[in-house]
Amino acid sequence: MESLRQLIEDEILPGVTKPLRYVGNEYNVVKKDWDSVKIRMLFAFPDIYEVGMSHLGMRILYHLVNEQKDALMERVFAPWTDMEQAMREKGVPLFSLETYRPVRDFDCIGFTLQYEMSYTNILNMLDLGKIPLLARERGNEYPLIIAGGPCAYNPEPLADFMDLFVIGEGEEVLPEILQVIAEHRRQRQGKMEKADLLRALARIRGVYAPAFYEPVYCQNAVLQGIRATEPNIAPRIVKRVVKDLEQAYFPLRPIVPYLEIVHDRVMLEVLRGCSRGCRFCQAGMVYRPVRERKEETLKAQAGELLLSTGYNEISLTSLSTSDYTGIEPLVKDLLDQYQRDTIGISLPSLRVDSFSLSLAKQIQRVRKAGLTFAPEAGTQRLRDVINKGVTEENLMEVAETAFRAGWTQMKLYFMIGLPTETREDLDGIADLARKVLDRGMKVLRGRGSFQQPKITVSVSSFVPKPHTPFQWEGQDSLELLREKQQYLKNKIRDKRITFNYHEAALSMLEAVFAKGDRRLGAVLLEAWRRGCKFDSWSECFRYETWLETFQAKGMEPGILAQATGKEEDVLPWDHIDMGVTKDYLWQERTKAYQMATTGDCREHGCQECGICQGLDVQTVLQKKGEEKDALTPQVL
Repeated sequence: MESLRQLIEDEILPGVTKPLRYVGNEYNVVKKDWDSVKIRMLFAFPDIYEVGMSHLGMRILYHLVNEQKDALMERVFAPWTDMEQAMREKGVPLFSLETYRPVRDFDCIGFTLQYEMSYTNILNMLDLGKIPLLARERGNEYPLIIAGGPCAYNPEPLADFMDLFVIGEGEEVLPEILQVIAEHRRQRQGKMEKADLLRALARIRGVYAPAFYEPVYCQNAVLQGIRATEPNIAPRIVKRVVKDLEQAYFPLRPIVPYLEIVHDRVMLEVLRGCSRGCRFCQAGMVYRPVRERKEETLKAQAGELLLSTGYNEISLTSLSTSDYTGIEPLVKDLLDQYQRDTIGISLPSLRVDSFSLSLAKQIQRVRKAGLTFAPEAGTQRLRDVINKGVTEENLMEVAETAFRAGWTQMKLYFMIGLPTETREDLDGIADLARKVLDRGMKVLRGRGSFQQPKITVSVSSFVPKPHTPFQWEGQDSLELLREKQQYLKNKIRDKRITFNYHEAALSMLEAVFAKGDRRLGAVLLEAWRRGCKFDSWSECFRYETWLETFQAKGMEPGILAQATGKEEDVLPWDHIDMGVTKDYLWQERTKAYQMATTGDCREHGCQECGICQGLDVQTVLQKKGEEKDALTPQVL
């Protein structure tokens, strides 16, 4: 591999932007002897290094595998366009960062599916690695191609390209997968009989091998179901869940990159899952049930992470960090211990109804991190429809709390195109932004400050996601989404309010691939052949090419995105069992149209979503306001 490394370092890296993306050799990187292990896996992130290195799941799996004596894991990220061009010109295959080995030399390659609009990057990476794109064209000599992550909960658009999907939490199932592959190779003296291996892997709970399933369509091309084609293959794939987060593996010597990444700090996972029940939110459904780590565990992990990385900021991560039952004492204790070293705390996911003045005062003791809140909708009626569970009063209280605590800037996130949305709901977004601004002006003037508050309003378009109560909904048309964006832009003209919005065409394609079935594989392949890649990057997004591709395949993306469903419809992901029942999701959809809310089971008792049936999951929960020593495990 030294000759390949020499070629890359001498003839390619000097001519590309940010060559440190491709060097490897970072602090805490793991390099293992290739010949001393039984199984060799590559973690592939289908975006640039700065994005992929910020992914906590990669950090966990990378070190989990590399701490096993007989296994290794290396990394690869999507090379930026200038690097790709240079590699193709020089005939350099896609390579791993740790050892510069061609990716096709590994036993298996695991892609993480974080975003639907990264799918063409996956195809591009396989092609750069000189690996056939279609699973049926890859024989025994090629690595197994595996995918996991949140988008794997609807695996069908990528089913033609993947050998396996991991459904659920990777650290729970990946060791079993690697053990089966290693044992298969041992029994066959290093050879891989792919079909036999896939059958063995398909028997692992949480593993979906699409080669053993086929979609069935009616004469009018409506999906009737997805059936197993062999007798010993499970008809439904049940997700894997880490049963006790307190005992789950967590890396304490993560890789420290050479260049700044998106989330360049220590990351502590305080809890996993969310029980709030927002009806648009896929993560809040698929990552159930809620599991927490104990405060003492987190404080011990923080100490080791700071020593092994040298970072000066700790990010307490989860879907809703301020819902952690011990959040205020945890933040206080961490700052008491590390404030003298100017180590700060950031809370990247805050809820309007769980942010307090005392918490605000704590997190600004070292430095003021940004404050971002997500009311999601502009009126209480629509917030009840989506089960957001926050009020305008909550937002005004938290705004006043933040401004009194010294903040002068705040970001607010909203969605447009939510089910039942009206013009009044759009007006509500602009009105809320102005009210927060006015509250800031009042507080700052009362304190004798001459500073002007600044509000950033970011608006995304609603995308119906699988395994949510809104999975049956259609998306607004592209024209209507753009009209709503322009309407808000005209309404929000105060220079102290910055208005940002996402590209509506990108959201439309995201909805197509979020809702789509296996027939979209042909579209993906053709779009990639026509040059589509890095679709989530505005400078690379080629909407007209996508439109031409859909037309060439006889499909209309707008119609697919806007399609609505009925309760009895078969959905492309019905064979994926993520725990929350389909009946519960439909019930929640019905309640949305009645503007009826559903309480958080942590505060209002079990809502019978189905997730806890048959699970033996250790949670560490307490209600807000209880004494810390009441933090005791419960078995759900």
